[in-house]
Amino acid sequence: MAYTKRMDGRAVDELRPIEVKAGVIPNADGSASFKIGKTWAIAAVYGPREMFPRFLQDPTQGILRCHYAMMPFSGSGERIRPGTSRRSQEISMVMEKALRPVVDLSAFPNAVVDIFIQLPQTDAGTRCAAISAAAVALAAAGIPMTDMISSVAVGQVDGMVVADLTYNEEAYDGPVSDIPIAMTHISKEFTLLQMDGEISRDDLLKALEIAKSATEKVYELQMKALQERFKKE
Repeated sequence: MAYTKRMDGRAVDELRPIEVKAGVIPNADGSASFKIGKTWAIAAVYGPREMFPRFLQDPTQGILRCHYAMMPFSGSGERIRPGTSRRSQEISMVMEKALRPVVDLSAFPNAVVDIFIQLPQTDAGTRCAAISAAAVALAAAGIPMTDMISSVAVGQVDGMVVADLTYNEEAYDGPVSDIPIAMTHISKEFTLLQMDGEISRDDLLKALEIAKSATEKVYELQMKALQERFKKE
C-alpha cells in the first residue's frame, strides 16, 4: 500500500511544531533549547577558554568541540546506554563540521569553545535539532559568527518527498530515505548533507528545494529566540 498521507496529517513540506529558547542555562556562556515535535535538544556553550592539554592547542586560532549525548530513556525503543558511543562520537564530529564554517575563532589562539548537547526526548531528527540548538547557543554566547546555521531533515517515504520525518516515518515498511541537512542563511550553502537510504536524483533535488524553505522557517524562529533573549538584558 503506497504512502499517500502522512501519519500525523501534516502537509509534505510542513514541519512539526517548533519552540526555540535562548539563555536557558544560567551558568553557561550561552545556551539554547530547541524542540521540534517530540524531539528536544538542549545546548550549552562554554568558552573561549584555554585549551588543555596544551599539545592540542592551535596557536593560529581557537578550536570548536561538540559533545552530543542522548539521555538513557529519551528515545523510542530500547534504553540508550549512558556514556560515549560510536554514534554519539560520529554525530559530535558531524555537528562540528556543520557549524565550523560560520564560526570565527581567529581571535582566540590556543583556546577552545565547547558545546555540550543533551537530548532529553527524541523522535527523529536529533542531529538536526542539536545543530539548530547549538547555533543559537553560540550566538547567545557572543561567539563571532559570519552566518546562522539552520538544520532540518528531509527525505522520502515510499515515493512521497517530505520534510521533517518522524520516527514512525523512518520505520515505515517500505522504501525510506532520511536526509539531514544544515544550511547557512545568507549564502544558502549546505554545511551538512547526509543520507540514509536510497532516493532518485529527481526526488533528491525536490527534497533539497523543500529543505531550503524549511530551514528558512527554522532560521526565523532561531532569530526570534535570540532577539527575545537580548531584550531582557
